[in-house]
Amino acid sequence: MTKDELKEKANDLPLLPGVYLMMDRTGKVIYVGKAKKLKNRVSQYFQDSASHTAKTRQMVSQIDHFDTIFVTTEFEALVLENSLIKRHMPRYNILLKDDKGYPFVRLSRESYPRFSMVHKWANDGAKYFGPFGGRFETRQALDAVLSALRLPTCSRKFPRDIGAERPCLNFHMGRCDGFCRPAQTQEEYNRRIRQAVQMLEGRSRELLRDMTAEMEAEAEALHFEQAAVLRDRINAISALSKKQTVIAGLCADTDIWGLYRGAGKCCYAILHMEEGNLAGRETELFSSPMEESQEDMLSALTAQYYLPRAILPHEILLPFESEGYCESLSQALTKRAGHKVWVHVPQRGEKEELRRLAQRNAAEEAERATTAEERVAHTLELLARMLDLPAPPKRLESYDISNTGGSDIVASMVVYSGARPLKSAYRRFRIKELEGTPDDYASMREVLRRRLQRAADGDEKFLPLPDVFLIDGGVTHAQTALGVTEEFGVRIPIFGMVKDDRHRTRALVTPDGREIGIVTQQAVFSLIGQIQEETHRFAITFHHESHSKSATRSALDGIPGLGPKRREALRKHFGTIRAIREADVDALAAVVPRTAAEAVWRHFHKN
Repeated sequence: MTKDELKEKANDLPLLPGVYLMMDRTGKVIYVGKAKKLKNRVSQYFQDSASHTAKTRQMVSQIDHFDTIFVTTEFEALVLENSLIKRHMPRYNILLKDDKGYPFVRLSRESYPRFSMVHKWANDGAKYFGPFGGRFETRQALDAVLSALRLPTCSRKFPRDIGAERPCLNFHMGRCDGFCRPAQTQEEYNRRIRQAVQMLEGRSRELLRDMTAEMEAEAEALHFEQAAVLRDRINAISALSKKQTVIAGLCADTDIWGLYRGAGKCCYAILHMEEGNLAGRETELFSSPMEESQEDMLSALTAQYYLPRAILPHEILLPFESEGYCESLSQALTKRAGHKVWVHVPQRGEKEELRRLAQRNAAEEAERATTAEERVAHTLELLARMLDLPAPPKRLESYDISNTGGSDIVASMVVYSGARPLKSAYRRFRIKELEGTPDDYASMREVLRRRLQRAADGDEKFLPLPDVFLIDGGVTHAQTALGVTEEFGVRIPIFGMVKDDRHRTRALVTPDGREIGIVTQQAVFSLIGQIQEETHRFAITFHHESHSKSATRSALDGIPGLGPKRREALRKHFGTIRAIREADVDALAAVVPRTAAEAVWRHFHKN
């Protein structure tokens, strides 16, 4: 379909809630989204693309057709969107997991049921629990449950192998009660299985209450050995619910979310609380999306995390609100869980402190896992997207002018290779064409002409040409630089560095006056600020050196009998003009001939 046909189809949609699926020419789903009003949301994609991000423009360019599914309420759209994302794994959606999906725990349907871990649910009469987190963590948690209840984890089949051979090492290590022995009954085995089911269904507290009552009954009946066995099992289950992330998540009555967008990696952290105590922590890293807002990230992650689960906490604390998303998620999860699930953003008190703790956990985990190279690559890629560059810039050149009145006008050229200064490529310019009144624009034209001419002449010190010109100044400075590049027939993106009242670069501006804010992107803001400060420092240093030499040269110029060598000898010996001025004739005569020394003394003591 053409863009006009897509726009016409979108405008014909009703103002109803639903889900839309964007597809390419092959029919592959590349994006799934939800909307309160489908017509308004879908038609936005096919309007003027100037307001779109680079990622959205790229996605829209690949859309051949789209489909929609109407629903009754917004939270139904939320559930359906999550289901379709898991089914199609669209490349332009934020995805919590890869295509392997979440692991499930399966309990077989037989006289001696056994637990196993599988990657998907099947309609085979077995009982399924989950989905849980990573496969490694789920396997550890399942083994811990079986060990706490002393259920077998070996490959023996029951009742076939009962009494066939001696118990295995697990029995002698106290990890299994040896159900392969004839002394153990099928009734006791299935009772332990039911207890394991209670744990995997998130009913650990109910199980512990039942076992505690049983232990006390055994103690009252003076069956101290059985009571001791139950006590040890209770302790093992209690410790398990605190240590295992998967089990802790099932036992939790409150989840506190933290979400952090880093340079290269993002991370969410979930603190699982049980009766006011921290029961466990869960974190996951994922690639940092370039343009999605934090609100979009949070809604995508929480929906994908909770909607597949059958066991849900009573309270979920989010780090920030997302346009009524708390209410929608609460409705969807309440319907799925069978009890009220309160989703909200804490504002004060202990819950606000817990929210900050979850945020800190997410930030520390992301920063720890992000390498310096990933931070640099992420920053340059983000800068390229913001500036609409075809690729991340490898070489950036920045220019600044410094002067005192109409004299000693100098310019600096600072070069960055990626995000690092390339000091061997720094260059300084003394303005030659101006006399009297300073003119920053004329100075910039002269500097860039000389720089590009040296490159055109094949001077290796000025090669290669940069990917970006950064000019210290506003739109007029950028327009001045554009005029020079057009004279030489080169096409280099040019941006002026616009400062705020604290002399920090707050935005970049194009020659046509379009401002690109950088304050909200901390990595880019820091990089551009560093380049601007380095360019200014280099220009000021050169100007001070030039001005100092000029002042020194003028103070000694015109003295009879004092040529360049004698002036240099005096500067080297005394260091400063002030020291030369305060020296007597004898001190001066120790450096230059006496007649020249007397001339110097008379020059500084005319009065």
